[in-house]
Amino acid sequence: MATSGAPNQSDAPTLDWRQLEPLPLTPILEAALDTFYERGFHGTSVREIARRVGVTVPALYYHHDNKEGLLIALIELSTGDVLARAHAADADGGEDPVARLSNVIEAIVLRMTTRARLAAIEAEARYLGPENRERNRVVRKGIEQLMRGILEDGDRAGVFDVDDAAETTRALLGMCQSIPRWYHTEGTLRPDEVARKYSAIALQTVGAKPSVV
Repeated sequence: MATSGAPNQSDAPTLDWRQLEPLPLTPILEAALDTFYERGFHGTSVREIARRVGVTVPALYYHHDNKEGLLIALIELSTGDVLARAHAADADGGEDPVARLSNVIEAIVLRMTTRARLAAIEAEARYLGPENRERNRVVRKGIEQLMRGILEDGDRAGVFDVDDAAETTRALLGMCQSIPRWYHTEGTLRPDEVARKYSAIALQTVGAKPSVV
């Protein structure tokens, strides 16, 4: 199972955050992702996942403790990936808060659109037990802290006009997290187009100075 916590930020610049290759999922996790996405956590049974993989329920339990274990494995893979990409995008922006914010929003949106199924099941985290919920909270807090730091740096530098960095951060992340509810790969917008639109919206929201953007 994937472990929680922030990635090593010193490695962030080596990650090509605009390039999203298919994530390597085991057959069990692939089946769990499909079933959770189609039916939700409560609508999914371990027996159905095992049937899709073609293994027995005891064989599935050999790899994962229970249904919640499958869910947290997928969620940690998802959130860990977006956190690593957000840090790489931030580092790629250098010292410019405008470039940093634009990059981070782009990285998050590219992931939300390119891996929409995986992003969508993060909403099922509300069904996690206390221990797993806390593990998930730590990673999500890392993304929030990263973006809040960018907004505070931009405000101090005079290139943003942000009255409340914490609430603005939550608003921007909420905007991005809503994408899996409406985005479909068969739609008219490509992931990169959505990413550019959302980056522009984010910069407008923080009052980025026209001469800097």
